[in-house]
Amino acid sequence: MEYVPHTERDRRRMLETIGVASVEDLFSDIPEPFRLKAPLNLPSPLAEQEAFSLLEEMASRNRPGRIVLAGAGAYRHYIPAVVGHVTGRSEFYTAYTPYQAEISQGILQAIYEYQTMIAGLTGMQVANASMYDGASAVAEAAVLAAKTLGRSRLVTARSVHPEYRRVLSTYAWANGYDVEEVPFGADGRVDGKALQEAVDERTAAVVIQSPNFFGVIEDLAALEPAVHGPGALLVAGFTEALSLGLLKPPGASGADIVAGEGQSFGNPMAYGGPYLGIFAASEKLLRKIPGRLAGATVDRDGKRAFVLTLQTREQHIRREKATSNICSNEALCALAASVYLAGLGKNLRKLAELNVWKALFLKDLLLGLPGWKPVFSGPVFNEFVLRCPDPRGTNAALERGGIVGGFELGRGYPELEGCLLFCATEMLSRGDMERAAEILAGARSS
Repeated sequence: MEYVPHTERDRRRMLETIGVASVEDLFSDIPEPFRLKAPLNLPSPLAEQEAFSLLEEMASRNRPGRIVLAGAGAYRHYIPAVVGHVTGRSEFYTAYTPYQAEISQGILQAIYEYQTMIAGLTGMQVANASMYDGASAVAEAAVLAAKTLGRSRLVTARSVHPEYRRVLSTYAWANGYDVEEVPFGADGRVDGKALQEAVDERTAAVVIQSPNFFGVIEDLAALEPAVHGPGALLVAGFTEALSLGLLKPPGASGADIVAGEGQSFGNPMAYGGPYLGIFAASEKLLRKIPGRLAGATVDRDGKRAFVLTLQTREQHIRREKATSNICSNEALCALAASVYLAGLGKNLRKLAELNVWKALFLKDLLLGLPGWKPVFSGPVFNEFVLRCPDPRGTNAALERGGIVGGFELGRGYPELEGCLLFCATEMLSRGDMERAAEILAGARSS
């Protein structure tokens, strides 16, 4: 809880200094119809001690250590203590835009190391200093392709995260682009024939997520010719960054841009944010990518030094020529990712493999329940889709047992009504998964 030290006299002096008569004058630009005409219907104010007591009482209702079987773009992974230790240091915790390189060597080096690791994991030649989140990163990638090629048509797989597709549609609407969705097949992967028919010489970008929203791993290399044949750019998206530690890098499968969510790398779920947008591209797009890049050089004494190498200044001053209005980055979240990746090192692959085995174990357990059936035949990472007799009842039973259940796919895919999307990470023990299956077996028998 913050302590606000300003007295009424302090507030009057501040208003006099900036030349306004009242606080209300600061909001004069807001049209009258949108201004509040009466006080908000809020409870009476509390004394500091009373406020703390209320918050403690509310916090006591939380159920810590809950078992989570959901993913769908937000993943519960273990965060090593070293991540909080480094990101909590005041030198990093308060760092913002490092324009003055001579006093920002620490944060600039951290950004440089982050870019290097992301470029390596994605198989791309360059990565920027990060973006707001996975959804905006994917949308920015598609818009960059359209502006680079001078085309106005975007194609996206329907198996891309529904929220990412909505953000992409918003970006497209604002720029006057058309968006077409390509369906998925019985294996959960993009329908290759439909993709080939959808992409033509008007298409700027094709967005394919792998692992996709259903957890199914796409064969990007097989789809690449259908994208590049008509001259479009391939945008490889992802929501589960941990998959980069095990799967073939998208760049090695022909992706021109790799964009997605980096929350899995040392950042908590945190009720939806702040998150970490990852953006990497081929060198030919180096001067067009949004945001900024930190680079390594030498100072006048020949010592290694770090600077902001590139940033598209049009985003600041010549907006009509800008490919993006994003000119900042998620520095603290990117730092957490850097520390996480450096701490894990080669164990990142082992952790990714553990997630695969956990998912397969959970899937086998649930398929042993009466009426539960597999939906897609394609290979998966740590998420999978199952059809069950009563998705809502299933999640309600799990909730009563202190378990967060799967994502109800009918919310975003009417054709998958009756299906649940489950996720298993290293945070699930064998006992956790067996307990979930026992709860559902008991609920079925009762």
